[in-house]
Amino acid sequence: MSPNDINSLWGSEMTMKSIQYHRYGGPEVMQLEDIDPPRPGAGEVLIRVHAAAANPMDWKIRSGQMKVVTGRSFPRGVGHDFAGVVEAVGDGVTRLGVGDEVLGAAPLKTPGAFAEMVLAEEQGVVIKPAGLSFEDAATIPTVGVTAYQALIGKANLQAGQAIFIHGCLGGVGRAAAQIALVHGTSVGGSCRATAVRDARDLGIDPIVDFDFDSAPLRGRFDLVFDTAGTLPAKVARTLLKPGGRIIDINPTPAKFARSALPGPFRVMIAQPVTEDLEAVAQAAGQGVLRLPIARTVPLTSAIPALTELERTGTSKGGKLIITTEQGR
Repeated sequence: MSPNDINSLWGSEMTMKSIQYHRYGGPEVMQLEDIDPPRPGAGEVLIRVHAAAANPMDWKIRSGQMKVVTGRSFPRGVGHDFAGVVEAVGDGVTRLGVGDEVLGAAPLKTPGAFAEMVLAEEQGVVIKPAGLSFEDAATIPTVGVTAYQALIGKANLQAGQAIFIHGCLGGVGRAAAQIALVHGTSVGGSCRATAVRDARDLGIDPIVDFDFDSAPLRGRFDLVFDTAGTLPAKVARTLLKPGGRIIDINPTPAKFARSALPGPFRVMIAQPVTEDLEAVAQAAGQGVLRLPIARTVPLTSAIPALTELERTGTSKGGKLIITTEQGR
């Protein structure tokens, strides 16, 4: 797109569609609205979205569960993970250019990926591997980086160690299992009894139900990674080897308080680190990291699909992907 074309985005009456909300609340607060395209500031990139992926974080933020972090500014967009094409760049952006095919995540405080265009910080956007579809690329930013930072950053996982993933077939759990296995660690985990075959196909062993007896697994794991946020502290400690760590990615005030105390427990929120996102994108491009897609819907039908996903609590079989006209 030429500079004149880019300026026309803001010099005309052109609008774009975006899922917005004007107060915290349930799914009913979401609306598909026509808004002005956002203008990238210093260090920012405007992406024309081809595909976006839903995460539990999206409705936790929209419901107000994380307002201590996200603030009270409205209207707000919905959605973080996206894949698309760079439409415009702000001052100081040097790593990306107009026309680049990219994947990334919108900032925690300014989401908006469920839209025809989304604004993101350059550090949270990387080049999409050529062989990766926009839909597959959109599945990986948040879950991939969260898993990578927990295992490689926080836990410093090494070959020969063992990890237990509570919720091993959720988005983060599945990504963590694949990352851990390719780094030479063994992986055990919990999942629904009906999904044992899927877990076994990933290479997970042992496999237990969510409500399991921890005694037979006492002291077997260097890391307990609670992706669901529901593993009792006593059970997690039982699973640990001496000196092991427990990482939880579902923050609450109580968990932050416990994380500040001496001991193995730490709560973690993923951070937009370019090198980590590049590592995750490279793994996806090589076929090492793949997340299944359960359903794909157009942006115009996204609100009912998001509402259903939120009410069921999980997308069985994979991610919910939202596409735009240019992504079809």
